[in-house]
Amino acid sequence: MSCFRTLIIFIICLAAGGSAAAIRPEMVRVALFKGAETLRIDGDGVLLTDGREPLRVEMPLEIRRSGSGLSVNGKPVNRLVASAFSRMTVNGKGYRSLIEVSPADKGLLVVNELPLEEYLVGLINCEISSAWPIESIKAQAVIARSYAVYQMQARRGQNYQLESSVMDQVYEGADVEDSRAAYGVRETAGEVLTYNGKTIQAFYHSNCAGHTENSKNVWGLSIPYLQGVSCRYCGESNPIRWELNLPLRKVESSLKSAGFQVAGLRELRVRGRNASGRVQDVVAECSRGSVIIPGVAFRKAMGYGTVKSTNFELRSQRDDLQVSGTGSGHGVGLCQWGAKGRANEGFDYHEILTYYYPGVKLSGGYGR
Repeated sequence: MSCFRTLIIFIICLAAGGSAAAIRPEMVRVALFKGAETLRIDGDGVLLTDGREPLRVEMPLEIRRSGSGLSVNGKPVNRLVASAFSRMTVNGKGYRSLIEVSPADKGLLVVNELPLEEYLVGLINCEISSAWPIESIKAQAVIARSYAVYQMQARRGQNYQLESSVMDQVYEGADVEDSRAAYGVRETAGEVLTYNGKTIQAFYHSNCAGHTENSKNVWGLSIPYLQGVSCRYCGESNPIRWELNLPLRKVESSLKSAGFQVAGLRELRVRGRNASGRVQDVVAECSRGSVIIPGVAFRKAMGYGTVKSTNFELRSQRDDLQVSGTGSGHGVGLCQWGAKGRANEGFDYHEILTYYYPGVKLSGGYGR
């Protein structure tokens, strides 16, 4: 980190009321865009550098990839660091603290570096709703913090530790912050879930449809605190059911792209379910015989936004495949709608968390 950038963080922390003992809060680096073709940054009181020296360019900034570097309002630079005491906008959305723009293999890599606790406040309304019961908001704050701390440790020294999408945790900046989200984060400040003294990889999902999933069934690795548990509250609070029709030609094409030899696809059917009720395998009847496709691989090939979970039924109808199912997400770890239902029933966030992650402890100070 350059001396100039360290000075910027020092100034921002003092402006926010930080003391000399707390001028360097726990920071996280979040990739906002990977491969963006163009970028627009705007705001008042924004400090700009090329990573080393101050950069004098009029706002707003129009940024493009140029050769091996960047073009900022037509001026060539190797990279761009923008900082603000309050917030700045990136492609119209507000973000706090530091924005770094650098050339990537394709296009631009845009990283937001900010205090972890501020990141969490902006995350709450991207993952759930701050209108939910406060104990479910606290639970979400703890698992999001735990997941972030785990990734920060696992990806230490890399350009970023988290992506801002469902690949990690959804984060859209400061515009969705509000007082209830801030309260939930503040009331759990620094708290993470630990197992055997180490911060856990706190996976979570939207709706398990009655039973969470064992991590081994999704990723092939059995993790003690990611075992499936019964969850009756998500069905009561959000009985999510979905149905779609897919042309067999499209299904065949998607499965081929995923590496499955399914030429002449005629029919698909479910074969076996695991203890949580989710599909174990899908059998594809093709012109040259049968192909076995794991349920998780079938969902991935079709698209996570299309087949919302592996709790589904299949029905072939001539040239179409009817897929109907319940729940949303991989099913591992905390069920967000189940946590909401439990909070409505009077469970506090500690009780909610220890139910969905068996054997964990709630630890302060980021688990240190």
